[in-house]
Amino acid sequence: METSLDREGFFLANQQTQVTDFFSETEIASIYEKELQSLLTDITGAKRVEIFDHTRRASSIDTQRLRGIREPAVTIHNDYDDASGPRRLHDFFPQEAEALAKNRFAIINIWRSMNGPVSNFPLALCDASSVTDEDLVSVPRVSKNRVGTVQMATFNPSHRWCYYPHMQMNEALLFKVYDSANDGRARFTPHTSFKDPRVKDATSAGRQSIESRCFVFWSSA
Repeated sequence: METSLDREGFFLANQQTQVTDFFSETEIASIYEKELQSLLTDITGAKRVEIFDHTRRASSIDTQRLRGIREPAVTIHNDYDDASGPRRLHDFFPQEAEALAKNRFAIINIWRSMNGPVSNFPLALCDASSVTDEDLVSVPRVSKNRVGTVQMATFNPSHRWCYYPHMQMNEALLFKVYDSANDGRARFTPHTSFKDPRVKDATSAGRQSIESRCFVFWSSA
């Protein structure tokens, strides 16, 4: 299935990484963020890319406790809505936000396995072109440092879902969670993970993933 960020809202890219330890903040800052900036610039034609968050998750409870990371998210959601997307822009670029918001910008997440093929709890994405505005409900999301807003998806039999089985570390899954352009292109991409009943836990290495959130700007102003 050939997809695009502006039509379905997601795209699977092949990209080798030089990172050897995704739990190393030094490697993330010095190697991985540069790789992601290059990838997004090539795919989107953006003039500026700023990475503002990395979220690691693991399906193994032992790994969650050892590394202090979260479990896979199993609710169907989108990270931002029309209010919280611009709000995050102001959070991270308070001096530039007003000027940046005059031109198109987007928030694109990049999801990658940290430990080889993903056999269970893969990321599933809903084709944005099959989602209507009425399918998404904005709800508060309360975290330790702030109160944000996310979108939860309601059931619609017209939704088209996709996932990529056994994703490798050299594959990066890009999906758009906010786009300021309201011209018919994909703006929000509902997503979740799921436990595959065909996979036995005893034979699975357990998912470890990193999801990076990135501002993408098409104008440097």
